[in-house]
Amino acid sequence: MKKTIVSVATACLLVIAVAKADQKPNHNFFEQSTVTSSFELNSFCKAIMQGDLETVKRMIALGEDVNKKSLGMTPAIFAARYNKAEILKLLIANGADLSIRSDKGYTIKKYAELSNAQDALAVLEAAM
Repeated sequence: MKKTIVSVATACLLVIAVAKADQKPNHNFFEQSTVTSSFELNSFCKAIMQGDLETVKRMIALGEDVNKKSLGMTPAIFAARYNKAEILKLLIANGADLSIRSDKGYTIKKYAELSNAQDALAVLEAAM
């Protein structure tokens, strides 16, 4: 009798465990989209990192904000960090604010120095 009770209880626990494993987590959509978007690099900054000058020009012409942060950094900081001097010049010509610091508190010049981005540093020296 005891073996039967233990066997039935074990079977019930196994069925419950399998049923719970098949359930999808119940997440709030707003929480999910907020978490996802805070860790994604926007397409404008991706184009800057890749050095795609033509795409950056088109996006600016379409109204892209040259001071909107992505991952806590402005597009100009991305251009300086990845030594994209021509793109940095374009951003400056279109109103990029070089005084905006990253969310970590670093200046655009500091990112260029840390990355040893000599071309970007020359552009920044001329612009400041």
